[in-house]
Amino acid sequence: MSSVHIRDVRKSFGGFEVLHGVTIPIEDGQFVVLVGPSGCGKSTLLRMLAGLENITSGTISIGERVVNNVQPKERDIAMVFQNYALYPHMTVADNMGFSLKLRGARSDEIKKGVKRAAEILALTPLLDRYPRQLSGGQRQRVAMGRAIVRDPQVFLFDEPLSNLDAKLRVAMRTEIKELHQRLKTTTVYVTHDQIEAMTMADKIVVMHDGIVEQMGAPLELYDKPANQFVAGFIGSPAMNFLNGHLRSNGQAYVETDNGSKLPLASAPTASEGRPVVYGVRPEHLELASDGIEAEVVVVEPTGSETQIVARIGTQDIIAVFRDRHDVSPGEKIRLRPRASAAHLFDKENGRRI
Repeated sequence: MSSVHIRDVRKSFGGFEVLHGVTIPIEDGQFVVLVGPSGCGKSTLLRMLAGLENITSGTISIGERVVNNVQPKERDIAMVFQNYALYPHMTVADNMGFSLKLRGARSDEIKKGVKRAAEILALTPLLDRYPRQLSGGQRQRVAMGRAIVRDPQVFLFDEPLSNLDAKLRVAMRTEIKELHQRLKTTTVYVTHDQIEAMTMADKIVVMHDGIVEQMGAPLELYDKPANQFVAGFIGSPAMNFLNGHLRSNGQAYVETDNGSKLPLASAPTASEGRPVVYGVRPEHLELASDGIEAEVVVVEPTGSETQIVARIGTQDIIAVFRDRHDVSPGEKIRLRPRASAAHLFDKENGRRI
């Protein structure tokens, strides 16, 4: 196991810079998830950490060693890809032990390493099968087993679950998290799925357009997003945003363009009339007689909860209720945001106020 330090790393393809001075400290044994929309630079950063892409400037260290010019095979890392990358003509056992064979390990060492990894991942009955005889989830476990056999300082995962169906993704999330808790190997995991990030990470790094928007513990990002981008990206369904102006005469509130008053626990000083974006998560809206009038657009019952898309003026918002409510599209309801859970963002730069 080892810590990883990414310091002021930049990456350019020709004249186009895709990473703009990224700095991420990763502690020994930590499970860090890089998350962000497609094209934000997270996979490029992972490939630079693996040695598959050159670094334009900055440094990457694994332990005490700067690895900028170190070959991938000498970095003591193991990478699990999205497409499994298994050799079709090799059995599960041979696939898992191949990296040790390349190292020149003795056959008894290879057998011992494969046996240990197979037991951890419940692959023992499948060791004599070929990849074509396995399900998608089993293939992904073999790819993980091949990484475990190497006993690396750092595991790298590049969107490993995106080829699996929804139910299997949930099961594999649990397996990967359990694996990390057992092995305690430093892990860097790339995904565009913020639910994966929230459920698996010790620390989440939210990336956007080649920069780090925010990093921290999952609930820290959920409860105190640094800006509107993070607030909208972390959480499902996403946070609602309503444009308006701050009012602080007597009771603080935000007045929307259609005159609706959105409650606040407090407002910054000398902020009367300031243009802002009011953020409220779907679960922090409740039905109340003194709430803001909204028209129901869509009702989506899921069994455990009811999701309602409603329209306030010209802006749509989503509300999620644990209780079942008998409402229909076109019906008028009144929604009250929980003032203590409201978020305020600057209209110009999107930063949290």
